[in-house]
Amino acid sequence: MIARAKTGAKASATPRQTERRGAPRHTINRRAHYIAALGALPRDCLVIDMSDTGARLYAEPALPDEFILVVSGAGKPAQKECRVVWRLGGETGVAFAGKRG
Repeated sequence: MIARAKTGAKASATPRQTERRGAPRHTINRRAHYIAALGALPRDCLVIDMSDTGARLYAEPALPDEFILVVSGAGKPAQKECRVVWRLGGETGVAFAGKRG
């Protein structure tokens, strides 16, 4: 039998972290391309996870503050206008700024 200390306070469960994203993200680990400026050549990156409102990407060198992300899938490649919201090493969190397809 485990002895309990009599403190009068109930043990509380670990509080859940609050989700700050607008939509749930799904891990996809898919190669993609980004276009830094109009007329620029596409560069490679990795989409780690993505939601309807943003994504976590890995790229070296660091991504520009705004760019177009092109993700290939089963159908037509999706193009998303992106704005950087955080950076940590080679990882970057982006919010999708507009609808492109």
